[in-house]
Amino acid sequence: MTDLDHPDGVYRVVGTDDGTVTLLRVADADGQRVNSGEIVTVRSDELAECPEAKNPDGNRPLGEKVTSNLMMTFWSLRAFAQQLVVHPIPSVLAVALVAIGVVGEEFVQLPSAAQSALILGGSLGLAYIGSGRL
Repeated sequence: MTDLDHPDGVYRVVGTDDGTVTLLRVADADGQRVNSGEIVTVRSDELAECPEAKNPDGNRPLGEKVTSNLMMTFWSLRAFAQQLVVHPIPSVLAVALVAIGVVGEEFVQLPSAAQSALILGGSLGLAYIGSGRL
């Protein structure tokens, strides 16, 4: 922003109204990401005078990106497992379908199409239960 009322930095549009635009400050003047929570409202014509900025998320170090992705994977798997624990009967049934499909040939004579259908059905059941939609 070039206005003296607002600190220099990178702002993202988070809302619009009749003639005004609400902005959230997401980076400082050097382009480094900040989590200030600072919200600014400006007139739409003032916004047209401001230069467009590049995405401030693009300058995160590789280590932070990898750590963030690993943490997101951990929390996603944890939430998935919690949903399976919350719904034990459907979860056990879905796991049983997959297990029968995988080892069913050794104990019960199942056609390969039936085995594939059991594996697919059980896997889709686990995905549905783990997604929290049950």
